[in-house]
Amino acid sequence: MSVTRSESAGPAGADRAGEAAAAAGPGEPRVSSVDVLLIEDDAQDAFLVEELLADTALECRITWVRTLAEAREAMPGFRGCVLLDLNLPDAGGMDLLRTVLDSADSAAVVVLTGLDDEHEGVAAVAAGAQDYLVKGQVDGSLLARSLRYSVERQRADENARQLREAELYARENMRLERGLLPQVLLDSSPLSHRTFYRPGRKRALVGGDFYDAVEKDGTTHVIVGDVSGHGPDEAALGVQLRIAWRALVMGGVAEEALLPALGEILVSERTQEEMYATLCQVSLDNGGEHARIRLFGHPPPLLIEGSKVEEVCASPHPPLGVFPDSEGEVEEFAFPRGATLMLYTDGLVDAYDGGPPDRLEVGGLRRILGGVIDSGTSIVDLPERVVDEAERHNGGPLQDDVAMLLVTHGSTR
Repeated sequence: MSVTRSESAGPAGADRAGEAAAAAGPGEPRVSSVDVLLIEDDAQDAFLVEELLADTALECRITWVRTLAEAREAMPGFRGCVLLDLNLPDAGGMDLLRTVLDSADSAAVVVLTGLDDEHEGVAAVAAGAQDYLVKGQVDGSLLARSLRYSVERQRADENARQLREAELYARENMRLERGLLPQVLLDSSPLSHRTFYRPGRKRALVGGDFYDAVEKDGTTHVIVGDVSGHGPDEAALGVQLRIAWRALVMGGVAEEALLPALGEILVSERTQEEMYATLCQVSLDNGGEHARIRLFGHPPPLLIEGSKVEEVCASPHPPLGVFPDSEGEVEEFAFPRGATLMLYTDGLVDAYDGGPPDRLEVGGLRRILGGVIDSGTSIVDLPERVVDEAERHNGGPLQDDVAMLLVTHGSTR
């Protein structure tokens, strides 16, 4: 077969090949070799394909099969270019093409047609083939260019597909993360609130950070926590703990029994024995100006009064689930009207302070928070500004999730 590529295969074939090479990305080398699966029952045509390609600069490794049955053994996992005659002894037409496209889904497919069947080539491209060639109208250089273009185009299409899937996966994760976050129940509480959640840079799955706030029988209870590790098991456990905590509060369980009961739930629901949760619980009686705090392996909250930022002093206890019988000491701190309490997860304090190995820790976060407040930032805008500053100190996006819950004793500024 002498082959000149059919003009109806598409305008400016050389330009299309160049466009496909550009689409493959500047970091990816132009295709210089191609694995070819030639599905052709005519031995003379198969020999001519080999001869034409042998005279080109394109390095080709050709596997020749005569029937669809033989091709089925070679197609799974094949990533080169399938050069397909649409008329085989055991299959033909669009049914044959669809079988090849399904069986060699990582390969480019170029269709061979006869002069009288050129319309099949057009239909084949519409059905998913990268290109078509008309037997009797092809030379070696255009055959090689078609193979190279088709592989480059297939690679570009595959990259685009993977990017779309990654974006869709990220959007699904974001919707799931937002769906896991609670609507706090503070309608009868003297506390107003501001919530914030931002996933970390390396997060491909939802994590175990959680928070909640519930007013019940004249007392407002606030909690923030973080399940150790990252992934669906940790996310599920975090949601279970938050929902269980809310159910315990709304069910009227005594304040001192809330966290011991939550610890039992953690132990019964965790999928691995080494899983634990750090958390901080704060309780404030309506009309009071002193709050009670229990701290289990979690960074302490920060109290904001005007331009002053202080760390709430509380004795740390082991994380929930490490020592199942630990109840945690109850301590009190002043929470005057007009003050704001910021509870957060450790994604903030684990950020680098100008670069490794130094971490922000609570002292660095307190310094950042004070600077943001001094700049005139309102409580409403405070979380975003604090995280932005932490990322600036970190030198880029934070590695871990950040959840924040700000509660103000009075109206939000």
